[in-house]
Order: sequence, then structure tokens, then C-alpha cells
Amino acid sequence: MSTTTALGAFTFSTVPHIVSEIGAVKKIGALVQQHFPNSRRALVVTDGGFLKTGLVDAPIANLRAAGLTVSIFSDVVADPPEPIVLQAVADARKNEIDLVIGLGGGSSMDVAKLIAVLVDSEQDLKSMYGIGNVKGGRVPLVQVPTTAGTGSEVTPISIVTTGATTKMGVVSPQLYADLAILDAELTLGLPPKVTAATGIDAMVHAIEAYTTKLKKNPLSDMLARQALLLLSSNIITACEDGKNLGARQAMLLGAMLAGQSFANAPCAAVHALAYPIGGIFHVPHGLSNSLVLPHVLRFNAPYAAGMYAELAEILAPGIAGSAEARTQALIDKMDEIARRTGIETQLRQVGISEADLDRLADDAMLQTRLLTNNPREITRADARAIYAAAL
Repeated sequence: MSTTTALGAFTFSTVPHIVSEIGAVKKIGALVQQHFPNSRRALVVTDGGFLKTGLVDAPIANLRAAGLTVSIFSDVVADPPEPIVLQAVADARKNEIDLVIGLGGGSSMDVAKLIAVLVDSEQDLKSMYGIGNVKGGRVPLVQVPTTAGTGSEVTPISIVTTGATTKMGVVSPQLYADLAILDAELTLGLPPKVTAATGIDAMVHAIEAYTTKLKKNPLSDMLARQALLLLSSNIITACEDGKNLGARQAMLLGAMLAGQSFANAPCAAVHALAYPIGGIFHVPHGLSNSLVLPHVLRFNAPYAAGMYAELAEILAPGIAGSAEARTQALIDKMDEIARRTGIETQLRQVGISEADLDRLADDAMLQTRLLTNNPREITRADARAIYAAAL
């Protein structure tokens, strides 16, 4: 069999332009002029907390100096609900926006994607949920992450809270940005626990992309491995010495590579079980992932130990022993990172009790978009048992 045949067919898509440079955001005006010479009215999408840091002032001044009219939408909240998205779109239409800039964490970038596709569209947001349901084009989109976590700047996915606790995803190629800018200066104010939770989220993206059942491919594998190397080598430094720009930039790059990886080789059960924790108990997304990660890895091990063993060698160089032993080393290493950074490691620490497990398991089973990618099939009883182990 030739090598080409052995590899199998795959497709790979990503953002066409990426700038990774400390201080790059100070020249965002020139970058926008270079890539979108016809854009005149920009909308910067962020959240109130980040707006208060003052870190948005320099990029906005730079955009204005480059001749752009800039409006700001800063009402984004974590796990953004539909009304926030629709309000942002209404504001964008009123201001006749022709360029959208997401400047913030995953939620701000997710909202920016939806504004970019909805501002000039007749299509209703509700009809976009699911995979490949966005019709038509969008206005130019720039993404500037302020956390090293979601990788949303390079994914075609936007997550919206649709009910009291339910989330829906819009997954469509139109959500890929035109330009992503990685600048560690924007992440300097992140508290250690947020740095830890978002960093572990990015590591989960790499681990799940590497072991995904249906779309694993050589490009996403390469990106996942490099992401895991950058993230695991820098997360402790970034948490303990938050002013270390080198570690912060490495974390941003690692999170982006993991984002490119899982955008093409999708996430699985860790995310499926994390979503209800975030949706019902308002636990930050990265922490939700971290809480169930070791238990999902143990559950998957009979089907994925060979792949987990390969990843263990990145986190624990020189590790020897059987695939099972190396898988345990991967679990131990991720557990050690969680403990050293001081984030919660048990569901009960975030207010979840035995009485909540059935509801969590019911909700997790609705995440079919993610569960189909898991290397081992998960039943409702399995999901409940994983939550019970994480309690």
C-alpha cells in the first residue's frame, strides 16, 4: 500500500492570515488597512471586564488613527445568551459596520463571528444552529484573543446559550476569521486561576483532537502535538510569573495551534461532559473540562491508550512502560498541573452534589455533535459514572 493511500482522505481548513508578535496590537490599524483597504466602520466586540483594564484603548486609538470609525460593543458575558448576540447585531446594523474585531476571550470572539455573518444577512440566528447551516457571506473579521484557551480565533465554531442552561453551536466555514492577531501583552492581567483553566482547556483541545474518532489527520496531529509541547512547557511559568511575556506568548501560540487542530479533528466526550457543568452551574468552560478530563481519559483508555501514550511522551519525556502505564502518566501529569496551579479538581468543590449527577448525565447525552467523535462509545450510565468519579 502506498503511503498516500495509507493516510486516507482528509480536508483541512484554517484562518488565512495569522500574526504572532508581542506588541502587534499596537499596529492593528496598519494590519486592517493592509488586509481590508475598503473597510471604514469597525466594531470592537469585548466584555465589560476587559474594557475596564484599559488594554483596549491603544488598539482602538490605533484603528482611529488609521482612519477607521470605531464603535464598541462591551456587553458580552461568559456563555453568551441569544439576546446579547441579537443586541450586538442590532447595534452593528445601526452603525453600518463593515468590519468586526473580536477582542477578548472565547465568548467575545464567538459573538464577533456571529455579528460578522448576521449584520448583512436576512437569515435568523436560530436557523444557523448545527453544522453548515450559515448561508451567504459575512463582513471582514479579525480576532484578537486575550486569553490562551479557546482557540476561537481560528475555529469555525460559535457557542450560544439558548435556554436557562442549554447551549447550541453554530459550526460553519464562514466563521473562520480573515486575520488572527496573537499578542501576549493583552494577556498580562489574567489571574493565575484563569490562566490555568484556559491553558488546560487548550491542552484538552489538543488531546481530544489527537484521539478523535472520525476526522483525525496528519496535519491536526502535528498541530496537537506542538500545541501540547508549548502549553505543557509554559503553563506553570505563566501561572506563577504572570508578567513573563515569553511564556504568555508561547501559551497563546499553543492555544491557537490546538484551535487549528480541533477545528479540523473535533473534540469529544471531555467537552460533551463539560458543557452541562458550565451551563447549569456556571463553572468556567476551561475548569469544567479540567474537572472531568482525568475520568474521561481513564474511560477511553481501553480504546485510545496507544494514542494517549504518544502524548504522554510530550508531557513526560523519557517515559517508559506499557501504553497503559504511559496513559496513567499523562493523567498524572494533567492532574499535577491542575493541583500546582491551584484550580479545583473535584465537582463538589464547585457546588455539585450526588443529587445533580442524573441531570448532568441527561444533558451530556444531548451533546451528540461531540459524543460521536469519542474513541469509545458513551452511554448515559457511562456518563453518570464518569461524573460520579469526578465528584
